[in-house]
Amino acid sequence: MWNISVIFCMIFLSGTTAWGSSSEPSDFPSLISSIRISQPVDFCGEKVPIDNQGVYEGLEKELLLSLWSRSQVILWMKRVGRYMPFIEKTLRQNRMPDDLKYVAIVESSLLPHIGSSKRAIGYWQFIKSTGLGYDLTINSDIDERRNIFKSTQAAIRYFNKLYGDFGSWTLAAAAYNMGEYGLKSRISRQKTSDFYNLYLPLETQRYLFKIVAVKIILSNPEKYGFQLTKEDLYPPVQFDKVQVECPGSVPLQMIAEASGTYYKTIKELNPEIRGRNLSRGNHTLAIPKGAAKDFYARYKTLYDKWQAEKQVTHKAKTVKKKKKRIYVVKRGDNLSSIAARFKIPLSKLLKWNRLKYKSPLHVGKRLIVSQ
Repeated sequence: MWNISVIFCMIFLSGTTAWGSSSEPSDFPSLISSIRISQPVDFCGEKVPIDNQGVYEGLEKELLLSLWSRSQVILWMKRVGRYMPFIEKTLRQNRMPDDLKYVAIVESSLLPHIGSSKRAIGYWQFIKSTGLGYDLTINSDIDERRNIFKSTQAAIRYFNKLYGDFGSWTLAAAAYNMGEYGLKSRISRQKTSDFYNLYLPLETQRYLFKIVAVKIILSNPEKYGFQLTKEDLYPPVQFDKVQVECPGSVPLQMIAEASGTYYKTIKELNPEIRGRNLSRGNHTLAIPKGAAKDFYARYKTLYDKWQAEKQVTHKAKTVKKKKKRIYVVKRGDNLSSIAARFKIPLSKLLKWNRLKYKSPLHVGKRLIVSQ
């Protein structure tokens, strides 16, 4: 028994040594060496005090968790090619810190339809009340939280307001996550406005570290083994904008046909449209690049044809309704005599009126006798 145990231990230790000391060079940098966080680290120009052990460990944890999902990081990098040019440009135009762009990655991974348990939706994860407060349209037909252009403008306005309230981009990010009133309450009770010395909900404590971790990785992806070329990135979506006036509800399929494309394409270009129709009113829509030429002429032709077909259908239904004839049951009537009087099969009389052969008849009952 002792000999078997020794042999097993020798095999196990031998295997461990082989896994731990391969002579083959790794395709990726050593995680141990590349995870070391060096000074300085900042968020929106504000120092992240990694000389504080708790801060260092919190940031290191988010770096490790992010790097563990290499496929997710690669998808971030690919989507950055599609959405970041607009986000970065809009931040510059509004004289806002460039680091705020990483918030959208943490919030939604740059996906329009992402939702949370708090019913936050879209690229910047607005809850409904906040979105409405920053002029986003949110109803049963349209949800502009899913529109990268309008939601980014709203997020910039909101961050600007939070910075005005707290005087710190770090605290503004915390408030963006947990709400400004909750953060103000904790600052007041704990008598400090230093984010790193505030005792906050765990989600908010991790939130800032997640943003900084994404910044560290995406600012130097090669250090962590990510070797993407420009050709690997998803290109920005090319599209034309058109103004569509809808006197009433209009099928989205009609917009697709007028654009010479598919329903799916229109939905993907306009993720804020929730249903299959455009509601009454004026809408600004994205359609495939080059499709704006002659769009209005095609749309008018399709709309006029659709309206004509609707009128024909409506008239047909009206005529059909007019043909329906009603008979009021009189004393002495029965189902067979009524069917014979109007020269219709008894089975039809029963079907039209949802009756059975033995169903009782009462004087004054109204029966359909022609349809």
